[in-house]
Amino acid sequence: MSFSQRYASFSDKKGGRTVGRQYQSVIIMLLLSLVMIGGIGSRLAYLQLVQGERNRELAEENRILLLPRRPARGTIFDRNGEILVGSRLSHSVSIWPIALPKEEAKQEQVIARLAQILDVPVGEIKERMALTSYNLNKAVPISRGLSSAQTTALAEYAHELPGVRVEAEAVRNYPRGDLAAHVLGYTGELNETELEELKEQNYRLGDVIGKMGLEMALEPTLRGQWGGQQVEVDSSGQVLRIIGEKPSVSGQDVRITLDFELQQAAEKALGDKIGAIVAIDPRDGAVRAMVSRPTFDPNIFSTRITQAQWDQITKNGYPLVNRAMRAYAPASTFKVITATAGMESGKFSPDTVLPTYAFLNIGGIQFWDWNNAGFGPLGFRGAMAMSSDTFFYQIGRGIGAENLQKWMHNYGLGQRTGIELGFEEDEGLVPDEAWKREVLDEPWYLGDTINASIGQGNVLATPLQIAVMFAVVANGGYRVTPHFVAEGTQSEDWKTSIGMKPSTVKVLQESLRQVVSAGTGGAVNDPALPPIAGKSGTAEAPPRENHTWFGAYGPYENPEIVVVAFGEHSGGGGGSVAAPMVKQVLDQYFGVKQKEGAAPQVDAALGTQ
Repeated sequence: MSFSQRYASFSDKKGGRTVGRQYQSVIIMLLLSLVMIGGIGSRLAYLQLVQGERNRELAEENRILLLPRRPARGTIFDRNGEILVGSRLSHSVSIWPIALPKEEAKQEQVIARLAQILDVPVGEIKERMALTSYNLNKAVPISRGLSSAQTTALAEYAHELPGVRVEAEAVRNYPRGDLAAHVLGYTGELNETELEELKEQNYRLGDVIGKMGLEMALEPTLRGQWGGQQVEVDSSGQVLRIIGEKPSVSGQDVRITLDFELQQAAEKALGDKIGAIVAIDPRDGAVRAMVSRPTFDPNIFSTRITQAQWDQITKNGYPLVNRAMRAYAPASTFKVITATAGMESGKFSPDTVLPTYAFLNIGGIQFWDWNNAGFGPLGFRGAMAMSSDTFFYQIGRGIGAENLQKWMHNYGLGQRTGIELGFEEDEGLVPDEAWKREVLDEPWYLGDTINASIGQGNVLATPLQIAVMFAVVANGGYRVTPHFVAEGTQSEDWKTSIGMKPSTVKVLQESLRQVVSAGTGGAVNDPALPPIAGKSGTAEAPPRENHTWFGAYGPYENPEIVVVAFGEHSGGGGGSVAAPMVKQVLDQYFGVKQKEGAAPQVDAALGTQ
């Protein structure tokens, strides 16, 4: 075969293979293209048809933001319309993460400058940002209640603070300072633990809640509802336009039973003494005044509190404790309950007369009368007037512990009163054998009953509970529920009969009147006042000074007000220390009544018995 033939043959064979492979390549590329186009199309279809709504939401979240607006809390008024708690204009600052510089170093510079202006640690700002998990679309609240100097500085350095927002807002304001601080309480920002507990109730970082007192008790009413603006932003976080706005809804205003002028008088009467004063209406339990010392200014908590401020608040001992609802030995005020138990038991008639002594020897222990001499024969009225211990020792011994404990419970001791501030209230203590064995690992002795009969030993009651006790006598045998809200409702809604016989009520009322007219309560026996009934008490509290008590109500015939004063480790006696405080409150109350045309009545002093 010649070269040309061989070449032709080779060319025919090679040419055949080349053409076939070209067709194969085209087919393969076509198939690959179809597969790729099909995959892309399927993915697009999936993204648009299956996940289209979700992707649109994500895009909207990056483009449309909600700028929240905190609601103003409701105002608290006294019963006559005086403002006790309101709000004042202030400013807050927050960080908008989406508008921060993208470079980490520049973000650090912004945070450092902000920390310097606010005088807060850098780490604290970062911790607050971490609570939002760095959600770029949510503003992170950093500080509230800015001073004018801080607000000015933030404006001056605005060019160095991209992503930092300063807004006007309402801050809680207590225009009377520390007046009724323990009743009103205070507000503060949610901490991390509270946020976790309340987030299901639509609370959020930076929310302000009541932390104490009525601010806490009435939180759902005072809180209000958040509002805000829906805005469109660009990639740098700049607002392009406002899409919509939902106004915030202010919290509801509340009118409480407190009387501003009576509260002022009670605050002045207690002065700098450690203790409490409570005034309630015996007809329905409405609280007209409640004072506790030492106290604090709740305005301090409305903004960021410094360590120096906290140290100043706490240097005088537990100012956040409401002593009106803390339990102490009630001393001789308790003799009201012993007298009740004695007459209601049937073992001692209302006309009972007993000899009194310098002391009683019980189980080898001498239980002395307070004057170390006794008072001779006395009935219930005279024994109450002179506050004879040995008289009431004999009543307690005669009726036994169970009878005494029964009437302690009937009067409301050993349980919360039902007041709205119950979460801050001690229950007090009605000691019995089960309690003593459990706590002290001892049996109940007759001496325990003797001590309890004059309000000593392990018996504990709060000034508020003692006010309720006096109200029972004043209103004829009904235990009232003390309260700050629901003014104007029927008094029957707040009263429960404790089942006393009319004869018992009569003796108790006459006994407490005689305390004032001819006994240890002479400090409130003023002709300028209507007839007053009451009882003193002096509780031993070794090794420190005595506690002192005085409770009173008036007018004697138609009682409108009960006032109880308590001096913690005040020293002295109830009639000399606590009774003058009660009188100052009564002077204010009946002085107001006289100006309205109700002339005071003067009652002839009742004789002793």
